[in-house]
Amino acid sequence: MKATAVMAVAACALLLAADWAQAAERATTEAKNGAVARGRYLVKTSGCNDCHTPGYMPANGKVEEKLWLTGDGIGFRGPWGTTYASNLRTYFQHISEKAWIADARSGRMRPPMPWFNLSAMSDADLRAIRLYVRSLGAAGGAAPAYVPPGEEPRTPFFVFEPQQPKTAAATR
Repeated sequence: MKATAVMAVAACALLLAADWAQAAERATTEAKNGAVARGRYLVKTSGCNDCHTPGYMPANGKVEEKLWLTGDGIGFRGPWGTTYASNLRTYFQHISEKAWIADARSGRMRPPMPWFNLSAMSDADLRAIRLYVRSLGAAGGAAPAYVPPGEEPRTPFFVFEPQQPKTAAATR
């Protein structure tokens, strides 16, 4: 085989390899974009914004996306103490995928976080949520620290305590 033919075959092989690499990169980008879109959908439909986005419920979900998941300073007080919805935007910037999935499955989250729903999600859904929140970038500050039972929170809070009806007529 002549040198020019060898060079032509080598050039074709390089062009094909470059094309395959670009196709693989496009497929990876498309898959990641699809996962980010899926994560946004899951965040929106799973109720994450209800607690983790300031003012989301009172505004009937009409809060700019740039404010989503930045945490809230309104506490949730119950027999467990007072908890606050954390800033997921900063949380996800500093946690690995493996650590996030372990956290989601751990059941170590305080009420009213519905960890049992989170732990029932597939790994693919949990990865998608992480990708979406990371795509938003870090924003906002830290939520107030947990307040143990018996201590008074210094912020507004919702009370989660079962109440008994005042009269039997109230139960009808």
